[in-house]
Amino acid sequence: MTDPSPPPDAADIMTVVHEAVGGIELEPAEKREIWRFTQRELPYLWSQRTSYFILGSYRDPYIRRLRAVQNELAKQLGAYPFIMGDLLELPTDRLNTFDIMFSLLATYSDYIVGVFEKESGGEAPELGEIDDQPYFDKSYVFPRDYAWATDENLDSTRHVIQAALEVAFADDLSVNEVQSKVGALVDRAQDSGLGINEQEVWDVIDDRTDEGAEPTTYRWVHLNKFRKFEPHDRCFPWTTEDELRTVVDKLPSPTPRPEWEASGAR
Repeated sequence: MTDPSPPPDAADIMTVVHEAVGGIELEPAEKREIWRFTQRELPYLWSQRTSYFILGSYRDPYIRRLRAVQNELAKQLGAYPFIMGDLLELPTDRLNTFDIMFSLLATYSDYIVGVFEKESGGEAPELGEIDDQPYFDKSYVFPRDYAWATDENLDSTRHVIQAALEVAFADDLSVNEVQSKVGALVDRAQDSGLGINEQEVWDVIDDRTDEGAEPTTYRWVHLNKFRKFEPHDRCFPWTTEDELRTVVDKLPSPTPRPEWEASGAR
């Protein structure tokens, strides 16, 4: 196999790589593998299509939600949604392959899309990377069952459903007590003018029960990171997969080009 040659913007690429590996000197074989990766994967990000780097857990059933997001984005003409696990992997034993791949893909993608359903696993450090520069301005988060911890008002359907899920999965409540408390939640929401019906809430509870997944809870540090995206209108909570598919529409469409690109930022 012919050794790959450095691309025209090799200096910029190596700046990203050196930051990812902490500035250590790369061996010739490692550089060749990095050039091979960049020649294989980065042209898709440099094309006229708008790229969406999708982050989240690769374990089942979470990977199904990543695929759902990918499929929804792929319906748009000019979109290139991708998951890092599908790409060519860097075969290096000495270096942290994930850091290099993540840094290159995050740097050259137009948008970064994080789908979160739990607070542990590979997606936890990813959240820590995208909530700050240089990636924050082009990042969007989709946390399941998220509601800001200090929000005690049932002022939206999402908040009512989140509260109902917590009641339904409480260990110390009987079936009758769950039914009574869920009904009371809906009554309170309706009294405050929210257009929601009890069957809508029970449909979500039943779906979550069939799925076997309890409501997602997050520690304070995760909640604050999600909260950081909210004032920028880049945090989109969801409860069901259908709702996730719907809120994906809130992402920027393939046109126009992202604002960060016009400023020259990477």
